[in-house]
Amino acid sequence: MENRIQVLIVEDEAVLAMYVSDLLEAQGYAIVEVADNGREALSVYKDNRVDILLCDIHLKGDWDGIETARQIIAFKPVPVIYLTAFADKQTIERAKETFPAAYLTKPVRPENLGIAIDLALHNFAQGKLAAKKTELKNAEPADKETAGKESILLIDDQVFIKHNYQFVRISLDEILLLEADNTYTNIMVKGQKYALRLTLGNTQQRLGYESLVRVHRSFVVNVRKITGFNDREIFIDSFTVPLGAQYKEDFMKQFHIR
Repeated sequence: MENRIQVLIVEDEAVLAMYVSDLLEAQGYAIVEVADNGREALSVYKDNRVDILLCDIHLKGDWDGIETARQIIAFKPVPVIYLTAFADKQTIERAKETFPAAYLTKPVRPENLGIAIDLALHNFAQGKLAAKKTELKNAEPADKETAGKESILLIDDQVFIKHNYQFVRISLDEILLLEADNTYTNIMVKGQKYALRLTLGNTQQRLGYESLVRVHRSFVVNVRKITGFNDREIFIDSFTVPLGAQYKEDFMKQFHIR
């Protein structure tokens, strides 16, 4: 599973593009491609999974960076980070119309690059969350945990979580199960475990994925990944999960009996 954050760089200064690309790869990010003009960037974007667009405002060609970002997000929204050495007021006002997630000033500093990406993902996810505000009003109250205690960033059917000091991407349908571990919750995917400093109930609620069903006080399973079960146990991949008596009725409601 490729769970690294995928970055598309749009920069027409070859030396700077190579420098930024090397910085990102050293920090654990994956480079989709480096495009030196807007039309090439749009073509690459349409054919690849891109999690972050890193785009110079001042590009050569018939599209500058702002128009490039506008064309890209018109096709499909993505967090945008603008690179700029300087910009006049009119340019900044144009840039605001594309709702950039972050700005990064030149010369690019390594310590600022990771911060800008974290901020971009957070701001983009918060925008998605605000759009679903009405839907979330009916959700059960969260545990007494602050939202900033651990970051879960939802974008469509994907989730970004902090792992080894950077965000990694997981498709919700790849989650096998959630396991309570004291004040932590382990998210299990095939061949990997991610620990969040959140309770099991809070993690389940914040993920908001209907296929994740509570089956035990310590376990939530993805019913789409179940390979078998009996009165006492559920089997998922290499895991055997206990089926609690008080959760059995709700668990069985996930299946249509014909």
